[in-house]
Amino acid sequence: MTTVSKRAKEWKKEIDRLKKYDLMEAIQLVKKYAKAKFDERVDVAIRLGIDPRKSDQMVRGSCSLPNGTGKVVRILVFAKGEKEKEALDAGADYAGGDELVAKIKEGWLEFDRVIATPDMMAVVGKIGKILGPRGLMPNPKVGTVTQAVGETVKLVKQGQVQFKTDKGANIQAMAGLASFSDEALLENIRAFYDSLIKLKPATAKGTYIRNIAISSTQGPGVRVDPNFFK
Repeated sequence: MTTVSKRAKEWKKEIDRLKKYDLMEAIQLVKKYAKAKFDERVDVAIRLGIDPRKSDQMVRGSCSLPNGTGKVVRILVFAKGEKEKEALDAGADYAGGDELVAKIKEGWLEFDRVIATPDMMAVVGKIGKILGPRGLMPNPKVGTVTQAVGETVKLVKQGQVQFKTDKGANIQAMAGLASFSDEALLENIRAFYDSLIKLKPATAKGTYIRNIAISSTQGPGVRVDPNFFK
C-alpha cells in the first residue's frame, strides 16, 4: 500500500465529502492532511452559475491576494526604452523585445508571467502559439497589457493571481501555501471570492456561486459552505 493511499484512508475517516464546511474548518482540514515533504500549495475552486458557451458570461480577471501566494514568480516584460527600465527597476526578471522572442522560439521558457506594453503586442504576437497554450499570453482583461508596467510587476510579485472560467464553468486560483496561517489563507480566499462577485456577468441568471472547494496539492478536496461569505 502506498503512502498516498494510507493518507487517503485517514482523511476519508474524518472528511465528509458531501458536507459543506465553514471556511475556517475547511482550511484546518486541508492543512491537517497536507503532509507531503514539500510545502503544498492550497487552491480554491469555484463552480459558477454561468453559461460558458456565451461570450458575455465568461468570467476572467485578476486578484491581488492580501497575503501573497508564497510562490516566487519570474516575470518577463515586453517593453522598450523607458518602459523597459521601469519594468526592471520594479523587479521584473527579464525585459526586452525581439531578442526575447528569439530565445522563446528556441525553447526558453524560464518565466511564469508575461506582461507587455500595448505597442509591443505585435512583437508578442509572433510567439502567441507558444505562450497561448501555456496561459502566458498577455491580456488587457487581466491587466497584463498595460502602460503601467512597473506597478503591474510589483502587484504580481506581491501575489496577484489570474483566473478564468473553463468549459465547465469552473474557476480556480492559488490561495497560498499550507504553511500559511489559517487567517492568512482565509483572507486570501475571501479576496478571491470578492473579486468573482464583482465580475458577475449582468446576463447570468440564478445562483452565481454554485459550489466552493479547497484542496492542497496532494490532499483531499473539502467543500465550503457559500453562506460563510454572506
